[in-house]
Amino acid sequence: MTSTSEREITTPQGPARAHLHLPGNPRAALVLGHGAGGGVTAPDLVAATATALAMDVAVALVEQPYRVAGRRSPPPAPRLDLAWTAVLGDLAGGELAGLPLVTGGRSSGARVACRTTAATGSVGVLCLAFPLQPAARAGATPRPSRLPELEAVAVPVLVVQGERDPFGMPEAAPGRTVVRIAGDHALKADMPAQRVGVGAWLAELLAL
Repeated sequence: MTSTSEREITTPQGPARAHLHLPGNPRAALVLGHGAGGGVTAPDLVAATATALAMDVAVALVEQPYRVAGRRSPPPAPRLDLAWTAVLGDLAGGELAGLPLVTGGRSSGARVACRTTAATGSVGVLCLAFPLQPAARAGATPRPSRLPELEAVAVPVLVVQGERDPFGMPEAAPGRTVVRIAGDHALKADMPAQRVGVGAWLAELLAL
C-alpha cells in the first residue's frame, strides 16, 4: 500500500513543495526535480515514479520555489541548487530518513541533481532528457556544453535520452549509462523503453 501526500518545505529561496509517494516498507528513495518551465506531472517523471514504486522505492517529486510561486522562468543555477539541497536535507531528516537516496530529474532538474550530488549524499543520479548542448541563439556566441556537469558526478549516473533530442546525446562513460530511446526531449514516444531502462538501472544500483 502506497501513501501519497504533499507538503511545503522551507528553503532559502522560499517554499518548495514535495509530492511524496511512500510504500509501506521502502528500500530506498528516489527524489526527482522538474524541467525549467514544466512541472512534476511531466510524462517521464510520472513513468519513473511508477517504475520506482513497483520496486518498493519511495518517490518524492519536488517543485522548486519559483514554480510554487507561480513563475515559469527559473532563477540562476546557484539558487536552484540551494533550494534543492535544503529540500533534500529536510526529506532525509524526515519521511526519507535512513533510506539510500537516488536523486535526479528531468532536463534542468537533472542538471541540479548532478551539481549537488555530493551535498545531498546521493548514491546515484537519474537524468531524464539531460540538456547537453544549450540551444543556439541567432548571432550569439555558442554556449559551452554541459558535459562537465555529468562528468563531475562521482556516483553512478543513468541518462535516458531521446534519439532526436535537439539538446544532444551524451556518450556513455565509466559510471555513466546512457539509454537511447525513440523520440525527442519530451521522452513521450517510448515510455515502455524508459521504464525498462530505469528499472534495470535502479535494480542494479540498489541491489534489489
